[in-house]
Amino acid sequence: MIAIIDYDAGNIRSVEKAFVSLGQEVTVTRDAEVLRSADKVVLPGVGNFGDCMQNLEKFGLVPVIREIASSGKPFLGICVGLQLLFEESEESPGVKGLGILKGRILRIPEGENRKIPHMGWNSIHLIGQNGTGRLFSGIPEQSYVYFVHSYYLKAADESIVTATTEYGVTIHASVEKGNVFATQFHPEKSSDTGLAILRNFAGLS
Repeated sequence: MIAIIDYDAGNIRSVEKAFVSLGQEVTVTRDAEVLRSADKVVLPGVGNFGDCMQNLEKFGLVPVIREIASSGKPFLGICVGLQLLFEESEESPGVKGLGILKGRILRIPEGENRKIPHMGWNSIHLIGQNGTGRLFSGIPEQSYVYFVHSYYLKAADESIVTATTEYGVTIHASVEKGNVFATQFHPEKSSDTGLAILRNFAGLS
């Protein structure tokens, strides 16, 4: 069973629908015991970094997420769910992230003909061990995925980065460290490529 963390963030139901379309048993919950008993856990979300951290704290989810991330159980962060796994964000100065992974979330720089937020399809460059992370098994290089964000990850340890994209700056678009996976883009909105990525996550053990 895949548990999707409910913390009143946007986009949670579309992630649920994507996994259901793949034939997965899914529950949307903020119940700590249900999260602990799940086979895999997903932290999706669209919204402000500080507001999302506040909600995680309000619902008592911070210690549970840290426990699950250290348990070896497959864990996936999507969009803001990726950003929250890191230490801090320029979007919300003074607000500490979960700190499960090391790195900072920075604002995408302004530039000529570059709209902020970065919204739409962009190709990804796959990197990492054997040229790909486990989420990207069978995914062609330079596949297009869908982004909606104004802030981007700069991981402290670039060895965890499994995909990048270019948008005026090199964006760390996906990371993998042990059982913890995360994507800045939205696989649930990325057509067949995105569903293949979610299928790869669902198949992890």
